[in-house]
This record gives sequence, structure tokens and C-alpha cells, in this order.
Amino acid sequence: MSHLLARKKSASSLRRKRSGLSSLKATSNTPSDQKPREEKSAPYQDPRYSILLETKGSYMDKSELDITDASKRLCRTLLEKEQTVPKDSLFHDDTFDKACRKLQDKNEARVIQDISRLIVPSAEKCATFGAKTLDVLVESVNEGWNNSIPVVGPRPQPDYAVGFRRAAFTEDQLSKIKPILALDVADRQNAHSMTLSVRAIVELFRLVKREQELHRQILAFSISHDHRTVRIYGHYPVMKGKETTFYRHPIRTFDFTELDGKEEWTAYKFTKNVYDIWMPMHFDRICSAIDQLPPDFDFEVPPLLQSGLSQDLESHHLSRLEQESLSEECGSQLDNVDPADIPDTSFSGQ
Repeated sequence: MSHLLARKKSASSLRRKRSGLSSLKATSNTPSDQKPREEKSAPYQDPRYSILLETKGSYMDKSELDITDASKRLCRTLLEKEQTVPKDSLFHDDTFDKACRKLQDKNEARVIQDISRLIVPSAEKCATFGAKTLDVLVESVNEGWNNSIPVVGPRPQPDYAVGFRRAAFTEDQLSKIKPILALDVADRQNAHSMTLSVRAIVELFRLVKREQELHRQILAFSISHDHRTVRIYGHYPVMKGKETTFYRHPIRTFDFTELDGKEEWTAYKFTKNVYDIWMPMHFDRICSAIDQLPPDFDFEVPPLLQSGLSQDLESHHLSRLEQESLSEECGSQLDNVDPADIPDTSFSGQ
């Protein structure tokens, strides 16, 4: 299924080039499959982007049906279960206040450098230091989802993403389907990434006629943050006949600098609980669906044919020229954008 699987790579896409320095402006040069952080964020800075998502069945809001009671209990567990935290870091009691003050008015790259791994811990680092259950995960930094088919606009390029590595699946499972699985990290940008994540799982389960098991169940998490505020969401599908729409459930929003850093480790502990508690259950769920697929199943169907996202985009959103103009405008004003409005770190799981 073309919108569940990755795009086929062309010969040219397999060749990676490095872009040269075109100016002295402080932008990050990236391989050809990536965009500079400033450029990739520009389309998401316009409030109208959420309207574009709605035309494709993805809402940056709760559904009136809400999530299931089981998902609510899961969120409480992920927030409340204790976890170990680093002993020596910028979030230490003696350095926390000073470190936070130094990040005021700093750009996204500086915030990511100093505190992102203290908000969302590295899955591979946790595995290296003994969390063997996390060996099935692999991570990437600022890499574009080049082979994905976006819901609308540019393909996602999360600052940090975690997914299941190829070796986590058996050869038989891989022969049936190549999963697009990611943990990734913001509001508009996360809503796009998480819609792709949740949509892929829904389509997989639809192929084995088990999609109703996912109705109102959280299938992905996202965390966005700046130098002081963290927002945690759970993302879930709502089924109505053959139509699927996507929503997000607000789990927590807080200022981790208040009350002398009382909440400084909240997001870190939440993320580790997602790794330790939710990830193994979700992995088993995915494998159970893959195992039900016949080995000779044909995924070659027209893009978006069976998805609730098949409306013609051009009839609902800004024209191509408007989008290009908007991107240029946002890009030129990037230095004046409040860092709180820029997605700094994403975290998703599917």
C-alpha cells in the first residue's frame, strides 16, 4: 500500500551530497535529504497550516469521543511511574536556574544542544547503558522522511526520531511489510508527523480487518519544547465506518523552570516510561498484525485510495504560489519568531 509503505528510492536519491556554504548566515548545512532547521520549520509557522491538516482529516484538538479509558490509564501510568535520572547534568539543583537563564533568547539550535536530551532521553544511549529491551530501537537526528508520502505540504523532518530497527523484525515479517515506525519531535509539525505515524498503523490493521481495535486508542506520542515550556500529546484515530480521522489528546503542558525546577524531569521520566512500558506492548501489537498478512499480499494500490485522507488538496488549501510566498515570508522573518512557536523536539511512536 503506497501510503503505508515508503516511497521507492530512485537512483538519484541514493546518492547523498553535501551542500556548500553559500553565505555567512548562521544556518546548518545538511545532506541533500535534509533541510536546514530554519527552512524546514517555515511552513509550520503559519496558523493556517492547522486548517490544511483538517482538510485531510487530521485535527490538532481532542475528539468529542475522547480517548478510551484504557488510554487514559496508560497516560497516568506514564506520567506517574518513577524513573532514574542523570546525576550530573544542567538540571542538577545547583546549576538548573543558571542554565535556564542562559538559554533565554537563544535560538533553536542552542536549546537543542543544551537540554533536548534532558527533555527526551536518547533511546540508543539508554540501550547502551543496559536497557536491553531498547535494543530494538534506532534513532535519527534531523533526518528527512524522504520516502514517506506527506499528508500535506513538505515531508516531515523531526529534530529527533526513534523507530524500530530492521533487525527487530523477522525476515518473514519484513517480507510482508516494511514498517514506517518512528518516535519523533511540536505542534503543527508534530501533528503532521504523528498523522503519518498513526495512519500507517491504522492502514496495517485495516489490511487484516482489525482496525476497530485502534478506535480512540493512543498510537503515538509527541513532545515539543522550547527553553522553558513542554507540551506532551497522545495521538489517536477515530473510526466511523470506512472513514478515519486523527486527533491529539493533551497529556501535560508545563513550565519546567517554575517552582525551582519541580517539573524538570517530568518529560524525561515520561519518555523513559514510554520506552519501557508502552513500546514493548505496541511492538507486539504491530508484529501480531504483520504476522496475519499473507506472504504474497499485494500492496500496489493507488495512493490514498482506502484512506480517509483522499480529498483533493488543491480544492481546500492555499495555492502552490501562496504556499511558496508564505514559505519565503516565514523564512525571511524567522529571526523574529518567538522560540516558543518553533517545534524544537518531537517524539512519536507507532
